[in-house]
Amino acid sequence: MISENLQNIVSKLPDNITLVAVSKFHPAEAVLEAYNAGQRIFGESRVQEITSKAPLLPEDTEWHFIGHLQTNKVAQLLRIGNLKLIHSIDSDRLLQVVDKEAVKAGRTVDVLLEIHVADEETKSGFSVAEIEQWMSDRKFETLKATHIRGVMGMATNTDDIAHIRADFHSIRECYNRIIGEIAPDLRRFDIVSMGMSHDYPVAIEEGATMIRVGTNIFGERTY
Repeated sequence: MISENLQNIVSKLPDNITLVAVSKFHPAEAVLEAYNAGQRIFGESRVQEITSKAPLLPEDTEWHFIGHLQTNKVAQLLRIGNLKLIHSIDSDRLLQVVDKEAVKAGRTVDVLLEIHVADEETKSGFSVAEIEQWMSDRKFETLKATHIRGVMGMATNTDDIAHIRADFHSIRECYNRIIGEIAPDLRRFDIVSMGMSHDYPVAIEEGATMIRVGTNIFGERTY
């Protein structure tokens, strides 16, 4: 079933879209089934889950961290060699910790800055104004071992498609202003990560370059 679900999604994706299969709360066996079906990029939201699953998957598996990252878990996360991208940098404080720990670990880390546009206080991230000011102040120039690859965001949890579309549009427009006007010299600032199982087609229409899909591949989560 996982293989069929995955192939059904991939067959309909535009060539410029990167699929992150969100494997959180699913066992390593399910991840391996998706791997054997051709998927290589997997998203996890808990450091302990990546730590436990990574040794059980082939070395060319690419892990993305997509959940809320606690500062006291950063060093542990960076010990995972095939961690390729942290999606959820939701504050300058967290970014500074990641950069400091990356220097200590002797590695560079690719990250996305999380933009908060949803009408929910439970979601975290920079506001559009905050992230644009942060970029205008060129704070990225102080980073020693962290590379900002783009932005990530989530739409409001609602059935109102127009509202969802507006949220995604805001995220993409913020990205466009950063790379087009605020900091056009940013290198490899090329990722807009938005869209999940229930709304990724709308996210793609609004300019996503990367989507995070779990339930539509693995089924309902086992908590």
